[in-house]
Amino acid sequence: MTVEAWTEVLSYIGMVSILLAFVLETRNILHSKQTVYLALMAVGSALLGLRAYLIEEWAFLILEAVWCLAAVVAFMHTRQVRQSTNDEASS
Repeated sequence: MTVEAWTEVLSYIGMVSILLAFVLETRNILHSKQTVYLALMAVGSALLGLRAYLIEEWAFLILEAVWCLAAVVAFMHTRQVRQSTNDEASS
């Protein structure tokens, strides 16, 4: 399988990841601050960003990079809040 074919497959996985997070959030199954939602968004946008880079779609790359960064920052913040809450509860 060529690199082009592999990146296309990865881009479909990224697309499904983002769409799954969105559908689950709109159905009130996930919340946009949950780590599962944020992980799906970060992974999906990272995969789509990789594809955008390889096919030289710069505007799409910037969009996906910002989206991925926002999801990662929110993910880390959510984990820190959860950890500090757990630390306070066990004190």
